[in-house]
Amino acid sequence: MSLNKVVIPVAGLGTRMLPATKVIPKEMLPIIDKPIIQYVIEECIEAKFSEIILITHSSKNSIENHFDTSFELETALEKRIKKSLLKEIRSISRLKTNIISIRQSEAKGLGHAILQAKNIIGKDPFAVVLPDRVINKNKCDMKVDNLSLMRRLFLEEGNDIILLEKVLKKDVGNYGIAKIRKDGNKRRFIKDIKEKPTPKNAPSNLAVVGRYIFKADILDFVDKNTKKNREIELTDAIKKYISSGAEVQASLLKGECFDCGSKQGYFKSIIETAINHDEFGQDFKNILKKYSS
Repeated sequence: MSLNKVVIPVAGLGTRMLPATKVIPKEMLPIIDKPIIQYVIEECIEAKFSEIILITHSSKNSIENHFDTSFELETALEKRIKKSLLKEIRSISRLKTNIISIRQSEAKGLGHAILQAKNIIGKDPFAVVLPDRVINKNKCDMKVDNLSLMRRLFLEEGNDIILLEKVLKKDVGNYGIAKIRKDGNKRRFIKDIKEKPTPKNAPSNLAVVGRYIFKADILDFVDKNTKKNREIELTDAIKKYISSGAEVQASLLKGECFDCGSKQGYFKSIIETAINHDEFGQDFKNILKKYSS
């Protein structure tokens, strides 16, 4: 069995990050010197996904442009003998993966976004990676990073798999929350899942991180009928899928994941990335020390 395709839905409006995202896609907001989406795509490449499917929108051209060749910029850097910058810029457009873009005409939920890739997915298994969740590499063992581990488990055992993390009980209303069970081999499986429950009705404090691997069968469970709120939630499809007898394994997050769709999470990602920056980390630490004293 092969697993090469990953769907990244980037058509959302980024309302939690307004007014910054009025004309700039939230995925293009920088974490120090790279946009959010670059961290996410690099994670997918490190996990050995060779085909990336962006579910995009007409207002998100800058995302596609970022991963395209910029002849004018490269020529200017070459003339100015900016070799290190030139190498970095060229590496962006020469990533070892195939990036495909599909337009989503209406923002009708994560389930609807994934359905846009149905023809390309075909009968193949695929991953879904949300672009506003960025893994903190500085707090992960990169020999077994989360997405790579999920991909390896899927190829070895063949079960659909979702990444989960523990959150504070008061924050469960911001996430999809899973109830899990363990089998005789101490493997975790998802028994139930609820979208943004109240703390009182939450089945646990285990939140979906935004990393999924599915067999193509899940697409048959995505509700195509528009709901009252006009959104088609992936969570509903997962519930139906599990009820049908599908085994959906749970993987627990190793390290930390930034919620860059929120202002607090985005700010934290900047601070953590800054102080661990290869070139300017100490300078950033000195700046923070100055303002914290």
